Amino acid sequence: MESARIAARQAGALIILLAVGFLAGCGSASAPSARPTVTKTVTVTAAPPAPASPAPPSPTPTGPPACETSALAASLGPGNGTAGSTYYPIEFTSNSGATCTLYGYPGVSFVAASGGQVGPAATEDPSYPRRLVTLAPGAAAHAELRVTDAMNYPASACRPVTVHRLRVFPPGQTSPLYLILNATACASTSVQILSVQTVQPGNGIAG
Repeated sequence: MESARIAARQAGALIILLAVGFLAGCGSASAPSARPTVTKTVTVTAAPPAPASPAPPSPTPTGPPACETSALAASLGPGNGTAGSTYYPIEFTSNSGATCTLYGYPGVSFVAASGGQVGPAATEDPSYPRRLVTLAPGAAAHAELRVTDAMNYPASACRPVTVHRLRVFPPGQTSPLYLILNATACASTSVQILSVQTVQPGNGIAG
């Protein structure tokens, strides 16, 4: 009997040891580590907008060749004053033996006795659309020039100066014509007192 009890105790002790060893083994096993989260930043770059295409220039209508400066005589018609400005027709007369054309705006500016430009050149007044004006020999056309009174502006802004001439480039030409006009101009380039319309048929003198 005593030997049976001893054997039972040994068997129980063995079971306990095996259970403790199993639990210890389970406790020492490392749990699988979680995989780190990887964050990727994706930058989307928008394609730049396509540049706007410039508007095509207005084509010059077909017809006789353009009037060269040497084929023209210029004069200044009588002024008509109104609302702080004076309007003068710049008249172009064909002095050649061939028909030619004028199209668009002349370039106009005041010049000093030395020939240097005074103030900015005339802006383009869009009151009338461009049109092809055909000049037969001896025929005339005109462009209306507006001269705003320089005294409308503070002297400090205008820097008034007396001038005696206008420089006029016929449309599309690089050689100028000169006209007599005694006026007060603004030497400042920030004050605009000249504007000009497109060339129109006739001499521009009413009546």
